[in-house]
Amino acid sequence: MRAWILIGMMGAGKTTIGKLLAEKTGRKFIDTDKLIEKRLGRPISQFFKLYGEDAFRDHETAVICELQEEPIVVATGGGAILRDKNYEHLRQIGRVIYLKSSPDELIRRLQVSKKKRPLLSSDDWEQSLKNILDSRSERYEGADFTIDVDTLDQDGIVQKIIQEFSAES
Repeated sequence: MRAWILIGMMGAGKTTIGKLLAEKTGRKFIDTDKLIEKRLGRPISQFFKLYGEDAFRDHETAVICELQEEPIVVATGGGAILRDKNYEHLRQIGRVIYLKSSPDELIRRLQVSKKKRPLLSSDDWEQSLKNILDSRSERYEGADFTIDVDTLDQDGIVQKIIQEFSAES
């Protein structure tokens, strides 16, 4: 059985959907951001401020390359797919699922989120988010399966993913 890997922008619901998907299918859930924080011994936002994005991405790559082909659900960080090595490894170990959300919906979700997002630490964070999404869209669209998360509730999203990959599980 292959891994199911969730990709998409910050605020798209990768962690929330990943936990629910794992619970419904009996798979183990892995959040790469949590693995990175454990490895670093500090929150990602703090590490980002001290060492910058490149150093963070190096740790992210190390964590991703340790993942194995097994029946797990993986929630990745939004930028995990930026490095070819990461994307290639994720595709080798499983099926990549893009949780697609519109800029307006992402902004709405992030406004109420308590989680600090290092790439959005500017006054004009809404425009930064749109720019990041524009720069990553082509990579996200290369996933094995894309699901529009703006039009479904959490259970609907999970059911669609299970239906898509039930023959493999």
